[in-house]
Amino acid sequence: QVQLVESGGGSVQAGGSLRLSCTASKVTNCMAWFRRVPGKEREPVAAILSGGGNTFYADSVYGRFTISQDNAKTTVYLQMNSLEPEDTAMYYCAAELYAGSWRDADFGSWGQGTQVTVSS
Repeated sequence: QVQLVESGGGSVQAGGSLRLSCTASKVTNCMAWFRRVPGKEREPVAAILSGGGNTFYADSVYGRFTISQDNAKTTVYLQMNSLEPEDTAMYYCAAELYAGSWRDADFGSWGQGTQVTVSS
């Protein structure tokens, strides 16, 4: 199993920015970010394929968030700009996509989560 270490969460006012980081213990085929609000289902946010660098985004964050990866392909970043109160959630890093679409969340490894709070 891949070990994941997340960092970068925090509190910010609406319109502000945060950058999340997630470092994996080894290279995997795909890394992604999900988020969850208490009482709601987990929501896919963004993903990146390590092989070709292809990126994918949820409609709710497209144009505001950017996912990227370091040259070693073990650290993934989520740059979050123009944050909105609706972005408040626990953000989870995921790695090693087993099958299907990344949105289906069939990943082998998950991080502990990092809280993002956006105030209005």
